[in-house]
Amino acid sequence: MTVSLRAGAVRKHYGEGVQRVDALHPVSLSLRSGEMVMITGPSGSGKSTLLAILSGLLSPDAGSVEALGSALTPMSGDQRDRFRLAHSGFIFQGFHLLPALTASEQVEIVLRRLGVPAREARSRAAQALAAVGLERRMSNRPGEMSGGEKQRVAIARALAKRPALIFADEPTSALDSENGRQIAALLRAEAHASGATVVCVTHDSRLADLADQVLCMEDGRMLA
Repeated sequence: MTVSLRAGAVRKHYGEGVQRVDALHPVSLSLRSGEMVMITGPSGSGKSTLLAILSGLLSPDAGSVEALGSALTPMSGDQRDRFRLAHSGFIFQGFHLLPALTASEQVEIVLRRLGVPAREARSRAAQALAAVGLERRMSNRPGEMSGGEKQRVAIARALAKRPALIFADEPTSALDSENGRQIAALLRAEAHASGATVVCVTHDSRLADLADQVLCMEDGRMLA
């Protein structure tokens, strides 16, 4: 398997002087295609900051990030936006759903931005929603869904793009234990089937046995 995502001595801090917080000390890693990697650690350990830097949502203060053979760090903000649209899927803890859109439309809108024809976008949205158990909720809007259902819509939205990179920030936080394991297993199956790299930040150590690789962080450092 090839290396799809590489970080070289990335650092990040917030604030200055006595208010300075070093969120990330130099962190280096290499992740391979076709694997699900879980990054674990206590709150404040730097794992979400690292995820944001690896995905290009946040620029490091120092160091470099290379994704799919492209150097992300020197890119402009617009260039990183285009790269993420083309190659990355995101599963946010806060769902980021649009209140006026149905579950199907939440997925379709992303595919349409990629230039997927309307009929194909509807078909792929239906397939992705069925994969997360929401085939009967495709016409429901966020206000008509539970937290767990909204989380699964967010997961379907990411999977429908068929991206090479999937970044997940606490993807099972709104789910019970059984559904959480099902979703983690689905993400791992997607990595193995499509060759995608799935990077998952989680507090849930019960999911570690489903990962191909587990990385542990503490105080902004990667533990050996």
